[in-house]
Amino acid sequence: MIEGPYFVLVVFGALWCGLAAGVFVAFSTFVMRGLGALPPDRGIAAMNAINVAAVNPAFMVVFLGAAALCAVIAVVTFVLWPEQGTVELLLGCALYLVGSFGVTVLANVPRNEALAKLAGDEEAEASAAYWGTYRSEWSGWNHIRSGASLAASASFLLALT
Repeated sequence: MIEGPYFVLVVFGALWCGLAAGVFVAFSTFVMRGLGALPPDRGIAAMNAINVAAVNPAFMVVFLGAAALCAVIAVVTFVLWPEQGTVELLLGCALYLVGSFGVTVLANVPRNEALAKLAGDEEAEASAAYWGTYRSEWSGWNHIRSGASLAASASFLLALT
């Protein structure tokens, strides 16, 4: 049975992963569509501005906080090895750490860095062509982050029941 501080830790893990999922879902459902409706030069400039603005304490607490909580939950789960919920807890940790944090580091951030290199050259034909590719690829990886974060949250909730 999960109880005491361990219970609280798992509840916070579920909430933080769910909050991260909400941010990612917002991007998948309307932010990227809105940016895609803009002319490429304006869409590129707006996305670059969003990527700079995203590196702030509020978002980092959610995104990195969820990763830290998952890492701690994984360690505590391995140490305590509860009679119930072990699989769900470890699955939730893996889903967020690989499917959200890992995908961000390995897929979304490199694309953001490539887009940032187009700053000042947004009106070039090559930039406009890359913008379509960027939106498609970035959004695909973002869908994975969304699903993984939501599944991690659900997995933690299942472990608590």
